[in-house]
Amino acid sequence: MSKLDYCFSNDYMVLRPDRAGAYELLHLLFSPKVGRNKAVDCFTSTELHSFRRRLSIFLNLLLQLFLLSLVGPLVAVLGGALEFALNLASNVLHGRMEYPDRKSASYRSITGLIDPRVDLERSITPADSRYHAALCVMASKVAYENEAFIRDVVTHRWQMEFVQFFNCWNEFENAYTAQAFVFCDKATDAELVVVAFRGTPALDVARWCADVDPSWYKIPRLGRAHAAYTHALGAQRNIGWPKWVEHVKGKPQRVHAYYAIRDAVKRLLEANGRARVLVAGHGSGGALAVLFATVLAYHKEKAALDRLAGVYTFGQPRVGDAMLAMFAERNLDRPRKRHFRITYGDDPLPRLPHESSAAHFLHFGIRLHFDSLYNLKVVKELPGDGSSSSSAAEFATSRINAAWELARSAYLGYWRSAYCREGWLLMAARAAAVALPGLPFHRVQDYVNAVTLAGSNIPKDM
Repeated sequence: MSKLDYCFSNDYMVLRPDRAGAYELLHLLFSPKVGRNKAVDCFTSTELHSFRRRLSIFLNLLLQLFLLSLVGPLVAVLGGALEFALNLASNVLHGRMEYPDRKSASYRSITGLIDPRVDLERSITPADSRYHAALCVMASKVAYENEAFIRDVVTHRWQMEFVQFFNCWNEFENAYTAQAFVFCDKATDAELVVVAFRGTPALDVARWCADVDPSWYKIPRLGRAHAAYTHALGAQRNIGWPKWVEHVKGKPQRVHAYYAIRDAVKRLLEANGRARVLVAGHGSGGALAVLFATVLAYHKEKAALDRLAGVYTFGQPRVGDAMLAMFAERNLDRPRKRHFRITYGDDPLPRLPHESSAAHFLHFGIRLHFDSLYNLKVVKELPGDGSSSSSAAEFATSRINAAWELARSAYLGYWRSAYCREGWLLMAARAAAVALPGLPFHRVQDYVNAVTLAGSNIPKDM
């Protein structure tokens, strides 16, 4: 990438771990002239006199280098082998004496193996106040699977209409970094159109780096937006967010997430006059979901926004600054609240990017927080009321909470609901979370449990 790729922005700061050597890292510690540092793409005249902010960038680059160079290859090999072995064992246990095919409807990701549930709890019907949230969290969970698996679940288990799976191109990384699928509740005269974005796959270290990366662009009329999620959603080199993307003759046509999904949703709304739209995602998928709705507003897609029933995100990280937060709230939460940001316990992802980053990323929307007993607290947060950073005390507390969750899970299925009964693999993952910091807490099954056990407390709108 060159700095010309960012010319659509009137201000930006993009970290480049691929160009971070010893000199660049030391330069960050001792010189405020970050605009001259190869590891940071920004205007040449940019200076950061705050040592704390430069130290934050330094540590973030070190973390990304560590993940990409050491952890990434190890996770790819060992994690891939574990996923394959577990699928082989599952085939044998279910009487399917066949070699696991990663593209088949029976192949599951690590997420799907840990928690095999794909159906909603029986008591949750379309008339239930939990229905939108429950459908969205399950769709967000199923989004981690391959296209054949998703199609089979939507068509045969949910008895709904599968529309399309999207594997979307990232212009800045030259890779497919965003996946989503769209389905309707009925084949004809649909009442719901659901868009579910995939979150960060458990074995994709490059996407872990995207989650911790505090890089940003300042987009006119919109504010500062998280760079990695902006890239994944389909921003274009040099021009950013044009309303339409033209196919360039002689170049392979790529599917860009925002544009392809927006057009699919608009076609479905035209064909189904009563349909309303739900947009959902877990983790980074939640970030893409709320940015998708925000860019719809940025492009003044009033017809689609008027029929937006809700944006439900689960463990969503921060996606922008105060200006973007106010823009999103003005367009998504008026005249009624439609963005529901659901968080659970000590999930670390909603605390990212770290608050000491230069962009001062903030949360927005209605926060529905569940504690480790799945008790719900509704918090009407305003821009600026985000979570504070972690500390040594919070780290110790999170380990204690992990041990408590392990003990709780042993009897949860007998105490609260058989639907929440956990298998040996999930219990093993919870045991690992007692020792491992951070990401083991970011598990979608806790959000499925939380929504299921919330009773009538989850609002459809406010």
